[in-house]
Amino acid sequence: MKRLLMLSLSALLLASCSKVPAGNVGVKFQMYGDGKGSLQELPPGRYWVGWGYEMYTFPTFTQTYTFTRSPTEGRPTDESISFQTSQGLTVNADVGITYHIDPSKVTLIFQKYRKGIDEITDVYLRNMIRDALVKEASSLDIESVYGKGKANLIEAVQKDVSDEVAAVGIDVEKIYWVGELRLPENVVQSINAKIQATQMAEQRQNEVAQARAEAEKVEAEAQGRAQAQITIAEAEAKAIELKGEALRSNPNIVQMSAIEKWDGHLPTYTGSSAVPFVNLGSVSAAK
Repeated sequence: MKRLLMLSLSALLLASCSKVPAGNVGVKFQMYGDGKGSLQELPPGRYWVGWGYEMYTFPTFTQTYTFTRSPTEGRPTDESISFQTSQGLTVNADVGITYHIDPSKVTLIFQKYRKGIDEITDVYLRNMIRDALVKEASSLDIESVYGKGKANLIEAVQKDVSDEVAAVGIDVEKIYWVGELRLPENVVQSINAKIQATQMAEQRQNEVAQARAEAEKVEAEAQGRAQAQITIAEAEAKAIELKGEALRSNPNIVQMSAIEKWDGHLPTYTGSSAVPFVNLGSVSAAK
């Protein structure tokens, strides 16, 4: 009987003990009695909690949590976040957060929120992200949110949340989109149609530019050929001009040209002028 009593007492004592794991800081909170509301900060170890007290543990290493629609991530409920653009269009998104707690400010964090780390993440941090998205997206149109402005939007949200919680000891490392943003179907169709129209316009511009380049190439080739012909014609005309001037200035050139072309045979016919342009007397005299 005594042994059974001791076992029961030991089990009760163990049940009243709480453990602060490595990498955590514990906060022991008194719920009742004269010291109600008092806090005791505890390093890793096992501690007697006792009746009227609660123990909260705060991990000081980096935490990552995703607020998602998927039941297999985070909580089994839909934790995704919705917000509206300047046109009143609703956008739904899965958003992740990475943060860590300043070990020296664990007591301050508990005093601020009176909750453990899970409740702070699920409720307070999620609400902060949602409120920041609503505020920042309210001045943006849907194309800015879905397109190039998506990165700027989440950066602005990260800054807003970081500024809000930094003073109490929560250091937000990153807030980020998880997957694609979910838009109304009619908006998706409109955006896709606009993208397709833009792509077709760019394709037409490229085709026009290519056709223009080919036409310019053909024109350049034609101009090159024409210029070459002009150059040849000018050279031939110049040669004729020079030859004409030479003939006019020295008539003997004609006779010399005939002699150079003569093959040494007399014509088969006879007449007063058997060898055109050639003065036979002059040739004999020359011999």
